[in-house]
Amino acid sequence: MNSSHASTSSQVSLLSLLKDHFGFTSFRSLQEEIIRDALAGRDVVALLPTGGGKSLCFQLPALARSGLTVVISPLIALMKDQVDALQANGIAATFLNSSLTTQESRERLQGLHRGDYRLLYIAPERLMQPGCLRDLQRWHVNLLAIDEAHCISEWGHDFRPEYRRLVELRDRFPTLPIMALTATATGRVRDDIRSLLNLEDGACYVASFNRPNLTYRVQAKVNPYEQVLAVLQAQAQESGIVYCQSRKTTEQLAERLQRQGIVAKPYHAGLTAKERIHHQELFLRDDVHVMCATIAFGMGINKPNVRFVIHYDLPKNLESYYQETGRAGRDGLPSECLLLFSAGDTVKQQRFINEKPDLREQEIARTQLQQMVQYAECATCRRAELLHYFGESLEEGPCGACDNCLSPRETVDGTEDAITILSCVAQIRLNSRFGVGLNHVIEVLTGAKTEKVRRWGHERLATYGKGKNVHSRPEWAAMTRELIRLGYLQQRTEPFTILELTAQGRDFLQVRQPIKLTKPMSAPERKMPSAGSGDAAHDELLFIRLRQLRKKIADERDVPAYVIFSDVALRQMARAYPMTEQEFLQISGVGNRKLQEFGEVFLVAIAEYLAIHPRQDFSNESSHHPSSIVAKRTQLGSTVLETLRRFRSGQSVEEIAKQRGLAVSTIYGHVEQAIEAGESVDINQLLTPAHQTRIAAAFAKTGFGNLTGAKELLGGLYDYGQLRLFRAVYGKRER
Repeated sequence: MNSSHASTSSQVSLLSLLKDHFGFTSFRSLQEEIIRDALAGRDVVALLPTGGGKSLCFQLPALARSGLTVVISPLIALMKDQVDALQANGIAATFLNSSLTTQESRERLQGLHRGDYRLLYIAPERLMQPGCLRDLQRWHVNLLAIDEAHCISEWGHDFRPEYRRLVELRDRFPTLPIMALTATATGRVRDDIRSLLNLEDGACYVASFNRPNLTYRVQAKVNPYEQVLAVLQAQAQESGIVYCQSRKTTEQLAERLQRQGIVAKPYHAGLTAKERIHHQELFLRDDVHVMCATIAFGMGINKPNVRFVIHYDLPKNLESYYQETGRAGRDGLPSECLLLFSAGDTVKQQRFINEKPDLREQEIARTQLQQMVQYAECATCRRAELLHYFGESLEEGPCGACDNCLSPRETVDGTEDAITILSCVAQIRLNSRFGVGLNHVIEVLTGAKTEKVRRWGHERLATYGKGKNVHSRPEWAAMTRELIRLGYLQQRTEPFTILELTAQGRDFLQVRQPIKLTKPMSAPERKMPSAGSGDAAHDELLFIRLRQLRKKIADERDVPAYVIFSDVALRQMARAYPMTEQEFLQISGVGNRKLQEFGEVFLVAIAEYLAIHPRQDFSNESSHHPSSIVAKRTQLGSTVLETLRRFRSGQSVEEIAKQRGLAVSTIYGHVEQAIEAGESVDINQLLTPAHQTRIAAAFAKTGFGNLTGAKELLGGLYDYGQLRLFRAVYGKRER
């Protein structure tokens, strides 16, 4: 009885701390179990997905008892923002790193000696200095939390040599509990973390890697700049990251976007440390909306409202891809992940792999690249593919949030093509007594006159040149890779990567049963999906007002906007219209400290808004209900309404853009938003009846979802803005 009472009391205490300091009323998956183990003094390994609440697992125990929690992090540039967020929640936290002056470091060390802090963030290099290690023994440390723990493993996608010295901590502090946390790790990396840190006897928690709020899409990389621009225009004023392979591409892309009126900055290792920190701060504070970056950017980035992540180039492996896409939607709201894929990017990656001096490293990298390409080209659920890589299965059917589930690709009769490919592989093996790689098979099929083809006599094979005028080389390569996935071919990687027939492939050549192959990807243009679960309808105009207020307060305090309130909290305010302190406390993320700090100013802003705007009813959120159309109209911002007024007065899109100092594409976007919100627009102002007939015929062939296809079919005579508005007016009939 007493034990039960103590357990209940403990739970109430933790929940009370959770609400008072963080504004939440319940724990996320595995958080409470991890926290209780930490409070019991046990070692813990925790693998939680990005946005899964890793930080709370060591922050809440720091509040529940006396002493100091030391957080080891490689992210010097982000420590200040993390500490700012804790201090905004009334938590005594600080950091020590090279960004501080000597005086600042001295003052913080004095505070640590006095026991003023509950949490200390520190980089591994600083921690392992002899003086700091001696100080740890004096500071009454109760937990060492190692964030981004995958950095300790050479098999991790972001190995950092300085992390290896952390293995010394167990010898120096054998009784001190250690918590190792990461958002991504395969089984091999997980075992490495436990072994190197001597955590085999500790608890290991592995949450689902599924991020249900993320939508995964892959498009054939045809016109990458236009494809990126389409996403950015659909996500106007939202924050996002575009990952590029080279430094040059990040700078060129950022420059083009800036000329288009989109606030973008580059980020790569070639910039000075000062430039990188400045660009990152602009992004964190919502002064820059788009970061065009190499993989040097983003690990552990604590920005919850990243609404999209685009991969302009192919990532080198699935673990990096998962980690990078995981920077979207940390607040749980619907977010987009788009990968632009081309066979040319695969060739580039292979060149980088061939430059590696270690042959074993080359083979590992090739295997990882094959897995990445398989993901990009697969016709099955992309979420299931990702989860399978991490040893997890998707229990439900179609996920409903990837392109392959939302718009399954067409399959075609691939029997003859499969016979051609498999026969070519078989003939090469029979003729030469050795196997060759995929690229050489495609060269034989398409009649290439390379030195190897001539040296090995492969121009004399019956299949030489048989596929030259049937499909392009990328299409033959895609079909060959699909035959590998289907089990008709296999790739052996030692000592060289070669293609070989499987028993299934040999049987097929004997019996020749019909086989279906997936039609190669095109570059479809699809509107962003409407907000799903976790993004309930709200008063968009009030949300914009509250976001402006949040930005003003954040700038005054020199902290990122999300430190004040998350987008989730602002959307709830714009839905519930809280009028009292008690109602304000019901908003997610609002604890007593946030109520004291910001409650009055936000309650006044909501009251002032309601004094001149009617309260909207969101009890019926069906997009087909007439009331939702009225709500949509009220959601149009003042800048969109001003564009609409000028357009209706007879001004052209170009005239409006020039007079308002905006990009033409932005004005097209305004008019499209107005149409989607139910406003009437005369399309005859833009297009004659003859033009409309021609465009309608093109869309009839490509479908309203394929904007790029229609543009190409029309010979580029119409720009994307004209086609978008035509689709907005007439495409509704097809929905």
